[in-house]
Amino acid sequence: MTTQLDTRQLGRTGPTVTSPGLGAMGLSGAYGQTDDAESIRVIHAYLDAGGMLLDTADYYAAGHNEMLIGRALRDRHRDQVVLSAKFGARLSPGRAPDGFDGRPETVRRSLTYSLQRLGTDHVDIYRLARLDPDVPIEETVGAIAELVEQGFVRYVGLSEVGAETIRRAAATAPISDLQIEYSLLSRGIERNGILDACRELGIGLTAYGVLARGLIGGSGKVEGARAHHPRFQGANLDHNAALAARVREVAVAKGAAIAQVAIAWVAAQDEHIVPIVGARRPEQVSSMLASTAVPLDAADLARLDELFPQDAAKGERYPAPYMADLDSER
Repeated sequence: MTTQLDTRQLGRTGPTVTSPGLGAMGLSGAYGQTDDAESIRVIHAYLDAGGMLLDTADYYAAGHNEMLIGRALRDRHRDQVVLSAKFGARLSPGRAPDGFDGRPETVRRSLTYSLQRLGTDHVDIYRLARLDPDVPIEETVGAIAELVEQGFVRYVGLSEVGAETIRRAAATAPISDLQIEYSLLSRGIERNGILDACRELGIGLTAYGVLARGLIGGSGKVEGARAHHPRFQGANLDHNAALAARVREVAVAKGAAIAQVAIAWVAAQDEHIVPIVGARRPEQVSSMLASTAVPLDAADLARLDELFPQDAAKGERYPAPYMADLDSER
């Protein structure tokens, strides 16, 4: 397959980016041991292939991920990279999440430290990782919008919020995109009004978890954060692994890898949806980007819909304490 990256605009007001984007969380040990030199090679492989969109968060490995990206971008032209960053997760000394903070003062303080770690004077898309139930979304989004006016942020994003919150945020400031889990095994946004709200309001969507955290086309190893997720435990894992294997039917017909079909399916759902895919080795980057050469026609999409009905997966997306933080699941 010849790889030619797709370019898409994130909604009506967001930036134009390459698709798929590179999710950087796994480069800092979230799914098993990593090596910084290899992780930087992964980022460089993505950028050298023409990729633009890098997604990170200040709480990924307690800041390590942002510093890693900062090192990787030292010899790169800043205007050739679109940095999407999340903030707001409070971490305990053991790095376990301890709630989320969306206060305006936290918005400004968090960005200050992120700019230093990333080695840049601005972040392209800035978003609260999870809704702070004690702070109206209007206050958080308003604070990011002020940073846009000051030139420290280019666009306001959202993450894992429901349709009502999306509408309130969009009434406060232009929203480029919503970052949320979306895959053949996680199709909740199709039935709970979230996808419809984004389309109605002209908001793009950056979809993470498109490979169901490795269930689709992965090695089958249950390590790192995966071990705590209900979908990777006991009978749930057996069921979900068998479900994910159904992609093979379409993949064989297309002469493509299973993971490539799963990425292509997400991208095919809307022209303003950009899959965010993680990689830990340069060769995974090449395979990920080759998903843009997988043509899924109407018959293929209909077959995948048949093979993966909504709510077919067993187990919640996250452990119970983390599910409680998801405004998108209320």
